[in-house]
Amino acid sequence: MTKSFGAMSIAQLSSLIQTTTVDPIEVTEAVIDGIEAYADQAAFTAIFKDRATEEAKASSKRMREGRSCGMLDGIPIAWKDLFDIKGRTTTAGSTVLAREPAAQADASVVATLKQAGMVSIGCTNMSEFAFSGLGLNPHYGTPRNPRSNDVPRIPGGSSSGAGVVVAAGLVPVAMGTDTGGSVRIPAALNGIVGYKATRGRYPMAGVFPLAKSLDSLGPLCRTVQDAVWIDAGMRGASAPSITARPLKELDIVIPDNIVFDGAEAGVVATFETAVDWLEAEGATISRIKIPAFDEILALMARYGALVTAEAYVLHRERLAGPAADDMDRRVVVRTRLGEKTTLAAYLAILEARERLIADVDSLVGDSFVAFPSVAHVAPPIAPLEADDDLFFATNGKTLRNTLFGNFLDWCGVSIPCGTGDADMPVGFLLSAVGKRDEALLGAALSAETVIREEFT
Repeated sequence: MTKSFGAMSIAQLSSLIQTTTVDPIEVTEAVIDGIEAYADQAAFTAIFKDRATEEAKASSKRMREGRSCGMLDGIPIAWKDLFDIKGRTTTAGSTVLAREPAAQADASVVATLKQAGMVSIGCTNMSEFAFSGLGLNPHYGTPRNPRSNDVPRIPGGSSSGAGVVVAAGLVPVAMGTDTGGSVRIPAALNGIVGYKATRGRYPMAGVFPLAKSLDSLGPLCRTVQDAVWIDAGMRGASAPSITARPLKELDIVIPDNIVFDGAEAGVVATFETAVDWLEAEGATISRIKIPAFDEILALMARYGALVTAEAYVLHRERLAGPAADDMDRRVVVRTRLGEKTTLAAYLAILEARERLIADVDSLVGDSFVAFPSVAHVAPPIAPLEADDDLFFATNGKTLRNTLFGNFLDWCGVSIPCGTGDADMPVGFLLSAVGKRDEALLGAALSAETVIREEFT
């Protein structure tokens, strides 16, 4: 093979496995060898050699006997270290949780994809407790963005390792979580595809939470088709039913407020080029103001962020005890801000959220919404580690565009569309209102063929 198995799309690798051109055992062994040889060992927090070998042998046996579980059978997958893996302690990127008992069962979606024949390779690194869009981790190290050709740059967070291992060609897919952008941000900054499903599309049992009213799941992978296949597998479907929508049927609105504020010129230029390509292929493009974006930021300024309030409730006992000394100081500072959100303020946020979701659903309707996934390319790591003020300012800017989708219960797909400063990837974020995942993925399949730029 001239291309490593981990660098293939799910579809490419599946065709080799299903035709018995390659054996799942061979694939798994090669993937693990590649991970162990990779220069940046901060990308994974654990490798499951025994489990992966056992699952690969079972897949191999099924192939020989002609009883494949389907197109995902034998495909390696990595899991963000928020998903329970039976017999292993889920760390959530923290040394605090590393002292907790081992999980008694796989998380629900882990079990579902095991039934589909997928091979669990290991757990990927992340921002501690999933509480940062940058991906820095003082405990397990910060995975370096593999697209950088100058200085070490951030991977994006909180699904940092997930973005890196796919972009580096170590595994074809890694599962992430997204509370404010944690799938779409690392996908954008690493030049891969990231799909954030509508909250509630998949069961959350066995997934360590950050903010339950915002938490959602989704894969980081090489193509939109891969995301479609994983989505089908996570819902227990034997095969995907989503197909590409004709570009001439796509009605795309681009907000002209907030999302371009302070954006790097290279990001804007690359995004606008992608828009021009879509319009040339027949997509209808319009530009509108989405007043809810301004109101969401005003709510955050007045009451604090919803994610911070819920994260504080989750971690308040840790923050009040000695465990706080063992946590990332930046996570501690940000989480403690949630203490300032009173019950009255929290309820006011929820009431406003319900109204804003209805308002935006009415405004957007069946159209798709597009804007840059992140307003800048991946910045260097060193200055962010050295300057907490810069860290918090950059974190806020990194999360700004994607957090709207979580607050409004949207689904979204980040597609690589070119490069900006320092030749780093830019993400094109295509979103839809909640529960329109099938329509969104169908639109993304078509859009990808026009705007996609490959990174090799």
